[in-house]
Amino acid sequence: MNSLFLILSRKRYFAPAWVFASLNIMIGTWVLYIPRVKEKLGIDDGELGVALFCMGLGSLVSLTVASRVIKRVGVGASTVAGIIIFSLLFLMPLLAPSYALLCVSLFSVGLFSCFTDIAMNALVSDIETEDDVHIMSSSHGFFSIGGAIAAVIGYFIIDLVKVPVYHGMGSAILVIVTNLWLCKSYLTHRTPIDDSHGTLNFNLLKPLLGLTIIALIIMGSEGAIEQWSKLYLEDIVQVATEKTAGMGFLLFSLFMAIGRFFGDGVSKRFGSLKIIIGGALLSVVGYLAVLSASTYVTLVGFAIIGLGFSVIIPELLRLAGKAKGVNSADGISFVAGAGFIGFLASPPLVGFLADFSSLKLSFTVLGGGALLAMIIGIMLSRKRN
Repeated sequence: MNSLFLILSRKRYFAPAWVFASLNIMIGTWVLYIPRVKEKLGIDDGELGVALFCMGLGSLVSLTVASRVIKRVGVGASTVAGIIIFSLLFLMPLLAPSYALLCVSLFSVGLFSCFTDIAMNALVSDIETEDDVHIMSSSHGFFSIGGAIAAVIGYFIIDLVKVPVYHGMGSAILVIVTNLWLCKSYLTHRTPIDDSHGTLNFNLLKPLLGLTIIALIIMGSEGAIEQWSKLYLEDIVQVATEKTAGMGFLLFSLFMAIGRFFGDGVSKRFGSLKIIIGGALLSVVGYLAVLSASTYVTLVGFAIIGLGFSVIIPELLRLAGKAKGVNSADGISFVAGAGFIGFLASPPLVGFLADFSSLKLSFTVLGGGALLAMIIGIMLSRKRN
């Protein structure tokens, strides 16, 4: 919790953390209206999966060029420019009049999603080095807080919103105005990020294989829940109102944020591998609750999954930075990059499985993935001992 108090007490630390929150405020707003976009365009789950794949494809393209652009522009200017452009671009999918334009707009969103993600993480890393502080984990907690903010606002106003882009414009204005006000504290940062940021060195796959697979699974599940939880509650659980459908993502984000804010203290007491195993076990329990398809049990399940996931990724990065024979920065970059690929690839995969059978099959596979992550964690723990 010390890092959270540090962020809240100084604008220098709060400003970059707010970029994390801002990114997920926009994503969370989009998630609320995915069912309406799907209905408006008359597309099925498989076609929606392809559209979401376009967003992932845009991010992968960005992954190959982002570091060079950020080096030239500067990490501070890149961060604020990225979040502003990203916020404006996320209005396009809500306005798309055709399926083709939906795919194009999501590809554009993906480009700046990845660009902003790399820039803001590099900025926080830069500030940590300059000030000898540790705020990265709590900054990622703010990402979850951003999703919770979007879900809470949506819960209260979604029944009143007849034109989704109006809600999107309100979110974009909030994000742009607040970040323009806060960015003065980091705008001049020009420390270039390392070449390892935004690239994947596959020679590291062998020493980091177990951690990489867990990262793919957990971040993949995180991306799937963000994009599909509302549709799952509507189609499988058949909740009574659109408000209730949005509660799954809200609880998932809220409990993930809580877990991340307390994660550092828990890690010091129990160690990284025990935390990963315990978090994966907790998420398996959560998936069993989600698969019950009972409204309140399913909502509790999403909260449990969020709490379980919250501690896993920070601990994976911690272990990757200490892996034997691997440079710390390279290890962290590789595992984080692999996880990001999982985050992008899983939503379309869920769509394809849902089109083949149903969303219940998709979430069963996600639960099986969490079980596999737990087993790999146990194997890594035994190997270390």
